[in-house]
Amino acid sequence: MELSVYNIKGEETGRKVQLDDAIFGIEPNDHAIYLDVKQYMANQRQGTHKAKQRSEIAGSTRKLGRQKGGGGARPGDIKSPVRVGGGRIFGPVPRDYAFKLNKKLKALARKSAFSYKVKENNLMVVENLNFEAPKTKEFVALTKNLKVADKKSLLVLSDGNKNVYLSARNLPKANVTTVSELNTYKILNANVVVLTEGCVALLAQHFNA
Repeated sequence: MELSVYNIKGEETGRKVQLDDAIFGIEPNDHAIYLDVKQYMANQRQGTHKAKQRSEIAGSTRKLGRQKGGGGARPGDIKSPVRVGGGRIFGPVPRDYAFKLNKKLKALARKSAFSYKVKENNLMVVENLNFEAPKTKEFVALTKNLKVADKKSLLVLSDGNKNVYLSARNLPKANVTTVSELNTYKILNANVVVLTEGCVALLAQHFNA
């Protein structure tokens, strides 16, 4: 499959790039996508939640009532979970939500996400960018020229470019990443994925490594 390469003015350069069907033209695997996104979301959780159990509550240990003659069950201590202000039964404790996935499955999920974007015509290729200084105005102009200003966009660079990243940092609908930092969640979270011309070949190397 071929895609036209656009310049920063949103015009076709006349060049085309060949997309690898093994990456951009596979039959998407929804379960692989689900697992990879689930892992990404799980890794974002801090896991610092905590509730006090009855042994951690500060309270008196005095006997609350007489042993017999009360007309009911023997009263427990004031820190009992059944009393107001007592400990919590099976409350949350700090834990790590991370889990492991195989590299092949994660690669399959990324390929599936790219294939969905191609099927939906939400994948573009733009010439390599080189901002001389961080300029949000220039990045906004780029999104308008590419007609993605009103959509969630993900710009994928071949390597880190601080000026481009800083130019897009304050824009709520724009996101910038590199091939090495790319993940399934970022691809699917964007309405339109914009690849720089240099990262297309790099993606092939990345997935075939």
